[in-house]
Amino acid sequence: MSWIQDLYETYENCQGMIGVNAGEDVVPLLPICHTTQKAQVEIIIDNDGNFKRAKVIPKSDSRTIVPCTEASGGRSGVKPECHPLCDKLQYIAGDFVQYGGDVTRGYASNPREPFEKYHELLKKWCESEFAHPKAKSILKYIEKETAIKDLTGCKVLWVDSNNKLIKNRSSNKKKGDESGLDIFDLLPGKENKKTGVIENWQANAFVRWAVETPNDVNPAVYTDSSLFDSWIKYYESTKGEGAFCQITGKYVPLADQHPAKIRNDGDKAKLISSNDKKGFTFRGRFKTANQACSVGFEVTQKAHNILRWLIGRQGYKRGEQAIVAWSINGNEIPDPMADTFSLIGLDSLESDSGQIVWTAQEFALRLNKRIAGYSLDIGDTTNIVVIGLDSSTPGRMSLPLYRKLTGSEFIERINNWHTKCSWIHDYRQKEVIDKNTGKAKKIYTRFVGAPAPDDIIEAAYGSKVDDKLRKSVIMRILPCIIDGQKIPRDIVESVVRRATNRIGMENWEWNKTLSIACALYRKFHEEEDYDMSLDESRKTRDYLYGRLLALADNLEQWALNESDEKRPTSAARFMQRFADHPYSTWRNIELMLVPYKMRLGKKKTYKIEKLITEVMAMFKPEDFVSDRRLSGEFLLGYHCQRESLLKNDRKDTAKESASE
Repeated sequence: MSWIQDLYETYENCQGMIGVNAGEDVVPLLPICHTTQKAQVEIIIDNDGNFKRAKVIPKSDSRTIVPCTEASGGRSGVKPECHPLCDKLQYIAGDFVQYGGDVTRGYASNPREPFEKYHELLKKWCESEFAHPKAKSILKYIEKETAIKDLTGCKVLWVDSNNKLIKNRSSNKKKGDESGLDIFDLLPGKENKKTGVIENWQANAFVRWAVETPNDVNPAVYTDSSLFDSWIKYYESTKGEGAFCQITGKYVPLADQHPAKIRNDGDKAKLISSNDKKGFTFRGRFKTANQACSVGFEVTQKAHNILRWLIGRQGYKRGEQAIVAWSINGNEIPDPMADTFSLIGLDSLESDSGQIVWTAQEFALRLNKRIAGYSLDIGDTTNIVVIGLDSSTPGRMSLPLYRKLTGSEFIERINNWHTKCSWIHDYRQKEVIDKNTGKAKKIYTRFVGAPAPDDIIEAAYGSKVDDKLRKSVIMRILPCIIDGQKIPRDIVESVVRRATNRIGMENWEWNKTLSIACALYRKFHEEEDYDMSLDESRKTRDYLYGRLLALADNLEQWALNESDEKRPTSAARFMQRFADHPYSTWRNIELMLVPYKMRLGKKKTYKIEKLITEVMAMFKPEDFVSDRRLSGEFLLGYHCQRESLLKNDRKDTAKESASE
């Protein structure tokens, strides 16, 4: 359980971020005994509990911090528990049923029960020594039981001629009409099981409060830290006697239930749960759940709140899988799931000058500076934690990955991954401003570095890879990054195999797969110390065959461009066969080059023909005539030779331009 202790310590180090709401898409760091909800209606009252006005809340401002109990924080099922202050209409409105509201199925036998439970909970808080003036004002108001009447009176909710809440908007407002925001624009709606029609049922609206008090500049209850503290102190006072907490080693009030909503607002799965008292939960070893695992109430609240905040702020989320890395002292750390392009900040770098061309040395310098900056901020001895979460069963969450490293270890391994698994890539896009039109456009930007795990998976198994396979491969690649383990051979082989199937992919996808295959093969064979530029002294068979294929490809493509023909070259069409039977396939490709050489003429093809001859002369005779399958090294030879030819072409073009 050291992971929960790490989270608890992190929460204590991030006190300054508690309650800071950074926008609709950012989860705030919550105080304990609080959760977030998306509110649609705000009711404003005065300090005597008199209704003043109400308004609908735009989606951009809807995320609201609300007090909760342990039961209501992870509520679900047919009879959900109420929150103590802000909640849905069925809880806060005493006249809910009178206006045609239908309560949750579990309360059907006694439709007033939700309001009565809410009233009782709020009243106990207000009668305690920890009562807050705003909570007392709200209690006065809800005891009048006029919430629905007041909301319909100020046109926030809508009723028909029989004074019943209507299911859908009665006016002719068209979709996308922004002339006036109403409650029907905000509710997600639910399907009527009888008619199959989606109804924006007003009764599902969530209500938050504002209490206007003389000399109080902050009427909103959802941003009032004194109200947060008031509820926390009251709720802690209701907890029973202390017991031994296995995390802190102290005798403190224990948690009855542990929070949900870890990965998103709708997440009901829990990391710690023990509500199955009828099955084989304790397997006869313990009498109660706390004997198996006892965690303090405050510890579990803080640990889960900080975990949710970290995942929302800097975590990787895909489906039910979430991965997050953080520093316990709260400092920024490099994201282990990012590629080098994102790590050095190129995706956020503003540019209006079109494509930026950097050399590999410039990328290395930029990466070193970035890593040095992280190293300085984090420090050598700070603990870094990496956690992976996934759903094991419905309602339950597992922790398939947990690592704890010192800052120096983590930085060293991240740096090692981005330098050893690097290659030249062209698949990342960046938005720039067009100088001529002034409009934003996306361009492909070249970078030198390591690919992201997600890109590796798509290179190995295609973009339509199964979610289960993706999750399992992510968990196999992460140890290569944060533990420095060797990349699994089957993943490297799969990427190499797909990269040879050039004709089966679109050109951009094949180029992406090719560069990732080169990066992985280079990392897998670190001892060979492959260079990213053309190594003209390397005489290994597979590398030389890769160079030959690139030269043949370049010559034929040149001839096709000259005649404005758009079709794949013979080297492209036979690439997979070439990888399996290089000697026999090369003879065919070489024969197919003859008409293109004649079309271009001896003068134009002299340089390439000379290069082909030189490369063939570097083979050992027995290697050249061998028809055994090529390894991924031939892709490195192919890519390096192609880059060298393109570089020479650019130089020739520059010379011609200068001479003109």
